[in-house]
Amino acid sequence: MTDRETDRETDRETDRETDRDTRQRQTDRQTETPDIQTDRHTDRQTDRQTDRDTRHTDRQTDIHTDIQTDRQTDRQTYIQTDRHTDRQTYRQTDRQTYRQTDIQTDRHTYRQTDRQTDRQTYR
Repeated sequence: MTDRETDRETDRETDRETDRDTRQRQTDRQTETPDIQTDRHTDRQTDRQTDRDTRHTDRQTDIHTDIQTDRQTDRQTYIQTDRHTDRQTYRQTDRQTYRQTDIQTDRHTYRQTDRQTDRQTYR
């Protein structure tokens, strides 16, 4: 059941309970004056509306909190992912640079050695 459906069902249950209470009070108050009845009716209506307003505010607060939490989680995830990617990229680049430097140095050294050997051999 979705939150909206749950809220509607809660509203209906509250209305039914209020209606039951109202019927009981009406039975008890057949002798009361119309002013007292009107005041009580107004109070019940006000209470109902207050309950609905409170539930609405609570739902809005929950929605807002969820959105803020999601945004903060997304930001943190992005920052962590970005840092991790940067570190990995740096390490890979560093390793590749060292490998290339080693390879170039080795080649140069071998060439120099070969040239020296060739010179020594032909002399």
